[in-house]
Amino acid sequence: MAETRSLPVPDGLAGERVDAALARLLGLSRTRAAELAETGGVLLDGRPLGKSDRLVAGGWLEVTLPDAPAPAAPEPVTGMAIAYEDEDVVVVDKPVGVAAHPSPGWTGPTVVGGLHAAGYRVSTSGVAERQGIVHRLDVGTSGLMVVAKSELAYTVLKRAFKERTVEKVYHALVQGHMDPLAGTIDAPVGRDPRHDYRFAVVADGKPAVTHYETLEAMPGSSLLEIHLETGRTHQIRVHASAMRHPCVGDTTYGADPVLAGRLGLTRQWLHAVRLGFAHPRDGRELVVTSDYPEDLATALEAMREGRR
Repeated sequence: MAETRSLPVPDGLAGERVDAALARLLGLSRTRAAELAETGGVLLDGRPLGKSDRLVAGGWLEVTLPDAPAPAAPEPVTGMAIAYEDEDVVVVDKPVGVAAHPSPGWTGPTVVGGLHAAGYRVSTSGVAERQGIVHRLDVGTSGLMVVAKSELAYTVLKRAFKERTVEKVYHALVQGHMDPLAGTIDAPVGRDPRHDYRFAVVADGKPAVTHYETLEAMPGSSLLEIHLETGRTHQIRVHASAMRHPCVGDTTYGADPVLAGRLGLTRQWLHAVRLGFAHPRDGRELVVTSDYPEDLATALEAMREGRR
């Protein structure tokens, strides 16, 4: 039976978007909060609200939460390797096509599901569908991702990511040549006002800082090493596109689809190659690295040889 929660709009949430406010108020993911609003499950003084409407001070909020579906049995994830593991953390080398955790509308494999299927216990801290998750990689981005196994690790790593003390290094193959060859992109990132499924550099977005260095320039493209200072959704892809040098294969953000087709790429050329952090239990520096997967290695070699 569906559950309805009724309460006055808290003063601290007045003026907030519905999806963002419900995520904070009820501990939901923002995606699920938006889905509730879009299906008529959020009322303000009896009037349905959309996900981008704003809460009004003094209003009466009613949220109908549908019954949660029975959890699906965890399934193994083909190609997901364990790069490091101990009693507190597990670092996975995530293949493309795998989400970090379950979410509304996603029926594919997840890191969380793959770990459970393989018999790993992860932290029970966090929102139900994101337990143990302290950071994420896009479905279309491969590479290293750390998951907390112990409650201590969850607490310490969440703080480390928030305080930006984790080293997150990516390699990206972008179209053209960056000018300058090395530098910093400091531009706020938020929802694209024209396309809700994308993100963009927008004035009212969250602060986002990307440091890059050109490792190799070749005809028509450049291989970059990228250090993320912040971790906004699609940050590297958005910043690369904003510089007019989108990641090769990233047609969502303006990459050449003909080039992507010739290279056989069905996703952005972006890989999390290195992850470094202080171990949550004893503080020792832990650095894990990952090689390029086959599709990215093949595309890079083709660009080097001019077979494009």
